[in-house]
Amino acid sequence: MQISSETRAVITGGASGLGEACARNLAGGGASVCLFDLNEARGRALAAELGGHFVKVDVSDPESVEAGFAAARKAQGQEHVLINCAGIGVAAKTVDKNGKPHDAKFFERVIRINLIGSFLCASRAAAGMVTNAPVTADGERGVIINTASVAAFDGQIGQIAYAASKGGIVGMTLPMARDLSRSGVRVVSIAPGIFKTPMLAGLPDEVQASLGAQVPFPSRLGDPAEYGAMARHIVENSMLNGETIRLDGAIRMAPK
Repeated sequence: MQISSETRAVITGGASGLGEACARNLAGGGASVCLFDLNEARGRALAAELGGHFVKVDVSDPESVEAGFAAARKAQGQEHVLINCAGIGVAAKTVDKNGKPHDAKFFERVIRINLIGSFLCASRAAAGMVTNAPVTADGERGVIINTASVAAFDGQIGQIAYAASKGGIVGMTLPMARDLSRSGVRVVSIAPGIFKTPMLAGLPDEVQASLGAQVPFPSRLGDPAEYGAMARHIVENSMLNGETIRLDGAIRMAPK
């Protein structure tokens, strides 16, 4: 599916970081983009800059997701592309140094936002995409891109909730792609390594340099624009389907 002025995309977590990079890339190719985010000020400003749309959406809330897609489709029509970038990543051990077990509500919150949120948006997008007219000779109607993480494979100490949420995204990629194959909707996940998102950009320069040095090559933090470029390539390469792609400079995370 070639990106053009006829392409319509929804990007969750689109107001910053990896989501913003995807929005800039697709909009730069002429696509109409609708950003889902909780940061209303930043989301509206970016949407205005890109000539797109913004909807305040809590991806963990089914009703908010439903309303978000209704608003997006009213503004720009049925989407061809969904990119799920909304997520959180904070640390807690299974049992802390004082013997206290991992907070169950915290674990559930991470799963609800990262995994269930991705599922809610993907399934809602898919229900609309299957009604699209084919846009390629192969009968392609849509593409769903989910954001996993290298933590799905190399979860570090303190990442049990985050790794579980991202492992779930990896696990649902192939069955979702198989479910939607007869309708011409592809599903691919990207597992980024250490990227210079707003969370990491706030760290001291020496800490960022230390993190980047752990990457075999190139020995630096990933640029969100590189993630955006990968997302666009997935959209435009119809043979990519049912796969999770590591975008990590060959890093394999140490225990801590």
